[in-house]
Amino acid sequence: MTDEPSPLTVPRGIPAVEAATPGPRLEQPQVMVITGMSGAGRTRAAAVLEDLDWYVVDNLPARMLPHLIGMLTSGTAGAKAQRLAAVVDVRGGEFFGHLGEAVEDLRASGVELRLMFLDASDDVLVRRFEQVRRPHPLQGEGRILDAITEERRLLSALRERADVVIDTSDLNVHDLARTVRAAVLGPGDDPLRVSIVSFGFKYGLPLDADHVVDVRFLPNPYWITELRHLTGRDAPVRDYVLGLPGAVEFIDRYVSALEPVFAGYQNEDKHYVTLAVGCTGGKHRSVAIGEALAARLRERGYRVSVTARDLGKE
Repeated sequence: MTDEPSPLTVPRGIPAVEAATPGPRLEQPQVMVITGMSGAGRTRAAAVLEDLDWYVVDNLPARMLPHLIGMLTSGTAGAKAQRLAAVVDVRGGEFFGHLGEAVEDLRASGVELRLMFLDASDDVLVRRFEQVRRPHPLQGEGRILDAITEERRLLSALRERADVVIDTSDLNVHDLARTVRAAVLGPGDDPLRVSIVSFGFKYGLPLDADHVVDVRFLPNPYWITELRHLTGRDAPVRDYVLGLPGAVEFIDRYVSALEPVFAGYQNEDKHYVTLAVGCTGGKHRSVAIGEALAARLRERGYRVSVTARDLGKE
């Protein structure tokens, strides 16, 4: 199920965030409880945390929260979860009423728990529900506005206890994602993730490439007998390719050209990018240049993974 009745509205001002000071990352498990008004963006906020490698559970009964935290942070269920987010809201019916008590008990027990509250104005919430023609969880046979009023009454105490309150009335989905990231992360904690895929043009372009780099302008080591059986991961081939006129200059200029592109991606809420580096067969030049590009980007603080797609093909 989802609480998102419609795309969020176009922003008309600066995102409204209250008490959104991110804390330092500690070794002990972190827990984020996401709650708030139906239609205010809880599902989108949960998706952002999931993209940040949080373990996310949606529509959790409040009384299950302590048990879930104990299970996932003790390591008894497999890998230990260091960051857990749970969406708890009025969809839980009678189980929702125990959330405030559960939060206080967990905090008293020493759990590092933060409460994120998503809100929006009544007119915006009504418009979102009407656009998708879905009932409010508390609507029953009544009006949408009556359900919203009742939900505000039920949530008023939780809103006062919240560590982070985000008003999504004037935010679109990208603005909301940026606001959630800012509330959860410290500066520099979420660098762009770059995937570099070396490939051979004779085997076709990678389908998921955002940028394609053609390094066939460099002489092919395939025609050097002692290099033919090696790959771009071997030192003799790497040294040969990077020693060719224009190779290092190309890498330097290309990385510099990517800086404003990557900055724009992050501003537009795109946090993953794939660079495809191609030569004829995907064995020598593309592999060596791809590894060198990865090293330069890592030096600039990006998280980079490298794959040689066609290595080993004849």
